[in-house]
Amino acid sequence: MGTWRGLRAAFIVGSLFMILLIIVYWDDVAGFKLYPLQDPRQVDDPPQMTPAPSHAISTSAVQPSSLFYLPTEEEEEAEVGRRRAEDRRQEERKQRIMDVCSGKRAVQFPGGTRRFDQIPNRELDHLIVDDTHQIIYCYVPKVACTNWKRVMVVLSQSLVSPSSGKPYTDPEAVPPDLVHNSSLHLTFAKFWRHYGSLSRHLMALKLQHYTKFLFVRDPFVRLISAFRNKFARPNEDFYRQFGSVMLSRYGNVSGGVPETAAEAFAAGIKPTFQQFMTYLLDPETEKEAAFNEHWRQVYRLCHPCQVQYDFIGRLETLETDSEQLLRILGVDHLLRFPTGARNRTAASWERDWFTQIPMAMRRELYKLYEPDFELFGYPKPDSVLHR
Repeated sequence: MGTWRGLRAAFIVGSLFMILLIIVYWDDVAGFKLYPLQDPRQVDDPPQMTPAPSHAISTSAVQPSSLFYLPTEEEEEAEVGRRRAEDRRQEERKQRIMDVCSGKRAVQFPGGTRRFDQIPNRELDHLIVDDTHQIIYCYVPKVACTNWKRVMVVLSQSLVSPSSGKPYTDPEAVPPDLVHNSSLHLTFAKFWRHYGSLSRHLMALKLQHYTKFLFVRDPFVRLISAFRNKFARPNEDFYRQFGSVMLSRYGNVSGGVPETAAEAFAAGIKPTFQQFMTYLLDPETEKEAAFNEHWRQVYRLCHPCQVQYDFIGRLETLETDSEQLLRILGVDHLLRFPTGARNRTAASWERDWFTQIPMAMRRELYKLYEPDFELFGYPKPDSVLHR
């Protein structure tokens, strides 16, 4: 037992001695370098490293400024100015709609003064809802709606990629022909089926709290784009529903109207732009059915006097508007707006397309689409309406 106590005492004394040495020689200990044993004269020299291959980048050669970019003060001021200009443009577009809807611009149109709860459910089928990100998008055909639907599909994760087995994460990878499948999108028109008597109350709540947006374009250019896409080349569905009707009513086709678009185009028979205009102005057209969505007025698709939109984009400024909108929605870190094929119908084509249209018909057509011109701030097309 005495031996054990002696060992303990010796251990304690030894420990105290080591602590004392550390305190006395602390500067030497603190400056100790963990280099391999070598000649004492070389201790202060850094260890030699194997030279990097010629294709490698030496971190010692990389300056801090090359690792990240710091904008200059002038660039920061320019960016702030650009964003302020974008904000002002949005405020002007929204104010324009408020002025037209309040009657300040003396433009009247059907349904302009009704309340939102007076709009039938069937007329709310273009308002797509994304509850996850609290977004409502009113899509307008022929105004980049395919790409915006691709964005909505990615955000809502409503379509699975067959290659990965997971929801798409890149809008550009979403097949464009699939995004027009109505089953992929939750619209206000479907709320009654999902929520019954609570549907209108839920719509009101979402309209109050969600970010609402739409994209528009020059109304006459949109009509030209619709005609080119649906009637200037074979399209069996649109030929059967509308093209054959135009030909039978206004075409003076001898021997009867071909049954299919393929037969009609093979025979050199197809609707003309003037027949399309006549169809739009014919009172009998909407007695049979409402305008197809591709040429229905935007105010009838999106109800801007009843829905207070937070963002109004234009096809003419699509790139900058899309970048700004994704930032506002808080999803610019998740995806980018697709940079795929753009609609190539240009405003400069208006005069050429309307050359063969009688002046009276042009002016009548303008009256039909005047609410869209006024609501969204597009100038009256004097080059088309006056010789």
